[in-house]
Amino acid sequence: AAPAAAAGAPPVEAAAPGSGDVDMAPAAVEREAPRVGSVVFEELRRRTKKTLDFRGKTILAPLTTVGNLPFRRICVQQGVDVTVGEMALAESILQGGKTELSLLRRHKDEKCFGIQVAGGFPETMASLAQFVDEHVDCDFVDINMGCPLEGMHKKGCGSALMSRHRALQGVVRTMSSILTCPLTIKFRTAHFEKVQCAHKLIPKLEEWGVSAMTLHGRTAKQRYLKTADWDYIAQCAKIPQTCPLIGNGDVLSWEEAQDRFARTQGIMIGRGALIKPWIFTELKEKRHWDISASERLDILKDFTNYGLEHWGSDSRGVETTRRFMLEWLSFLCRYIPVGLLEVLPQHINMRPPPYFGRNDLETKMASQQAKDWVEISEMLLGPVPDGFSFTPKHKSASYESTPVSS
Repeated sequence: AAPAAAAGAPPVEAAAPGSGDVDMAPAAVEREAPRVGSVVFEELRRRTKKTLDFRGKTILAPLTTVGNLPFRRICVQQGVDVTVGEMALAESILQGGKTELSLLRRHKDEKCFGIQVAGGFPETMASLAQFVDEHVDCDFVDINMGCPLEGMHKKGCGSALMSRHRALQGVVRTMSSILTCPLTIKFRTAHFEKVQCAHKLIPKLEEWGVSAMTLHGRTAKQRYLKTADWDYIAQCAKIPQTCPLIGNGDVLSWEEAQDRFARTQGIMIGRGALIKPWIFTELKEKRHWDISASERLDILKDFTNYGLEHWGSDSRGVETTRRFMLEWLSFLCRYIPVGLLEVLPQHINMRPPPYFGRNDLETKMASQQAKDWVEISEMLLGPVPDGFSFTPKHKSASYESTPVSS
């Protein structure tokens, strides 16, 4: 019998999907429950899938914690073509966890929106695919096969799935057969192997049923310590016959984006969007934007309004908005104003020494100290409550290791 969707799991509330720039073909209505487990995949019913085309598109990467719905709205406002929600755990979704289910919500402004899910077992991912197909408003589903965290590896998912070929085949074939929307996958050049091996998986993934692939140009072991290997990404992009391969890693300027577009069918931007979400505007207009501190503050004001709308305007909603803003500011402070650079463009791994901006606000926005991020949040959300403290969740994104307290 077909595995049931999460017991008692409420439907995910979302606005009606928009087609945007993505070509969507109608899905078949008739449904027959597939058998999973010792399944003969050829017996799974055939159906007409929706289609999408990522070629030439800019895609916002799935960003844990910081890729929340209000931040994605900021990126849509700045011109990104495709957005992807934060990574959600398949098991937690099927258990009806409210926090995990909230990660599947889209905003009506997200014209092409995908969700990213993590799981390491075909049976679990089959149930997840059935639940998503029936209850979630999204244009595609992405499998996380790139997370470098050990906790994910112990669950058999993230980049560890790259080394579990039999399980990977089962996950991809099963989900592709069940979903009416396209299935995509994001992975790294290797798991913990010393030699890059993604190129060996690409033909198999295409054969098993993925509609698009995203390759992050680092191994899981490297995390973010070395620059992304775009030469390897470019080699891999030539392998698929029909499936587009999207490149990901270290894009922070429109010149870099142009070079990457010439090597792959599309680009995905993660940290670059956190450092300067207006990168999508720069890409569309092919220019460097010497954005002022007041203009950046206006973007933070929009985030504040979107956050209060999404998480609520009561005291709990205010503090939730504040914490997510502070997480974002731990990346945003890395931006170096164009007018202060001697050589363009800024590269993503540049770590400037402390400097004075062109006014007090620009100096504060460039601060490496969490206490200054808190002061910026107070400009928009009022004073922090007594006993407030903050340490960036993504410690690699911050410059200081000690928490700030009120």
